[in-house]
Parts: sequence; C-alpha cells; structure tokens
Amino acid sequence: MTIKIGILGYGNLGRGVECAILHNPDMELSGVFTRRDPKSISLLTPGVKVYPVEEAISMKDKIDVLILCGGSAHDLPEQTPQFARYFNVVDSFDTHAKIQEHFEKVDASAKEGNKTGIISVGWDPGMFSLNRLYAGAILPGGHDYTFWGKGVSQGHSDAIRKIEGVKDARQYTIPVKESLEAVRSGKNPELTTRQKHTRECYVVLREGADQEIREEIVTMPNYFADYDTEVHFISEEELLRDHKGIPHGGSVIRTGTTGWKDENGHVVEYSLKLDSNPEFTASVLIAYARAAYRLNKEGVSGCKTVFDIAPSYLSILDGEQLRRQLL
Repeated sequence: MTIKIGILGYGNLGRGVECAILHNPDMELSGVFTRRDPKSISLLTPGVKVYPVEEAISMKDKIDVLILCGGSAHDLPEQTPQFARYFNVVDSFDTHAKIQEHFEKVDASAKEGNKTGIISVGWDPGMFSLNRLYAGAILPGGHDYTFWGKGVSQGHSDAIRKIEGVKDARQYTIPVKESLEAVRSGKNPELTTRQKHTRECYVVLREGADQEIREEIVTMPNYFADYDTEVHFISEEELLRDHKGIPHGGSVIRTGTTGWKDENGHVVEYSLKLDSNPEFTASVLIAYARAAYRLNKEGVSGCKTVFDIAPSYLSILDGEQLRRQLL
C-alpha cells in the first residue's frame, strides 16, 4: 500500500522531504500546506497541489502522515500538538531542553485523536541520540563526546542576520582538531565549550554599516561569547558564490573500558558528513513517517521518539528480507 505524505511548510526542509519521497517507492506526495500564497510556490512533483495551511484539517482522510517542516522556536511547539489530533505526524523539533515538554503536549493530542506522533527526528536529535544510547548501554563506564561540523549552523547564521547593519551571513561550526584527536585516541579529556569548537562567520554588511559589528558578534551571549570566533566581511557576490550550500555533519564518540580491572579500552564513533543538512534531515523524517504509519495501523497512539521505534519499522524491507540481507 502506498503511504500518502503531506508536507506542512515548504522551505529548505520541506523541499528536502519532497525529494526524499522520490527515493521511497512505497510513498507518494499528496499535498503541501503553506502560510504563503500557494500560487507563489512551484513544486517539483507534477500534479500535486499546494494548499493554504487552513485547509489542512479538511484533508485529514486523504493523508496518512503529515510531516511538519517548520522551525523549532515558534512553529513546531504550536503546530505539532495542533495537527497530531488529526494526523499521524513527524517533526524535527530540536530544542533539546524543551523536548520533554513538547513530548507531553503531542502525546496528549495524539492520544485524543488515536494518532501516532514521532517528534525530534533528524540527526541531532535523532540519529546521534540513538548512537549515544546504544554506545552508553554497551559501555556504561565511559564518556560521551559530541562534535558538530564543519558545517553551517542555520540558527547561528540567523542570529548574525538579526544584527542591525547585517545584510546576510553564514556561520560555520568547526571542531577543534586537537580535541577531536584526543578523544579518538581514548584519552578521555575534560573539554570546555571553547576547547571543543570554534566558530567562523562570513558577513555581508549593508551599505554604511561599520565593521565594529565584529565586536557585537563575538560577544553575543549563548551564541559566540563562549567560543573562539573569527569574523570575515565579504561581498554579497562572494557569499552567494562560495557559501550558498548548507553542509553539516559531526561525530558522536563514546569511550569506555571492559575487563575485570578496566584493562581494555574501546572507542565507538558514529560520524556524518552531509552536503545538505536539510535534505539528510528530510530523509530521516521520511523513514520515521513509515514507522508512524505502520505503528498507527497496529493501533498504537500517542507520542514517540527515536528511542521507542524498532529499527525494522523504518525499512521498506520486510522481516525476512532484513534477516537475509542485513543480519
């Protein structure tokens, strides 16, 4: 049976979901919902319509899973609980400190509508979370390390763009090579925030703006003040030519020991190198949309996270194929 997917929000992530559907033959795109003028949006998929977001609920019987592609700051905290009452939903909510609060709201809404919701799906939270769990369960007496980058941080880039006088900006998060090597060697270093990552900013100024904006960037609390930060002022042409992509990646590393006297050391590492952060995140969302659909068919309702989903629910292959080909 073909799983009918709806997309709410058609930015970088929404377009990534549309592309991911193309690679999953058990799925089809049934509609895109937007707060913009639907006529202003041109989809890649022939024959699929764009609707105002206000019409989404009226199509609840025509969509198996609604994938929410808005932002975690303002969109998803409202949208996911709202739509989980009417649809099986998947989102990429990534504000780590508020995940439990978000879970509880979505759980109540999904149970009310007998729907299945899966939240905080992506690579961190998401795939990195799973690997932290697996490695920690296997090596309980160890240390966790997470390194991000080199890659574009969309949130930090937006923070720079909000500074008066800034026309556009890209911010790269870069792991400190020496710290990463120390962790991989099993030395178990105690690392401060500054010792783990640096930040590199490419900034286009508006006409008449002063390069003293550099100081405002490097001292910005919660974003740059705790890091060694470089700021480069470049032209808009240079930004569009050299920094138009959204690459990212990183590593989750667990170090630990085994043996009666902890005589044997081990390092477990899961790494990603992504040409397109939103397209990879979209591909993870699609796999978990399959899981949401299957779980709901089994009568499961309420909110789930990646910790609650058996791996077989993600794959298009059935149990026998998985055992023969992958086990």
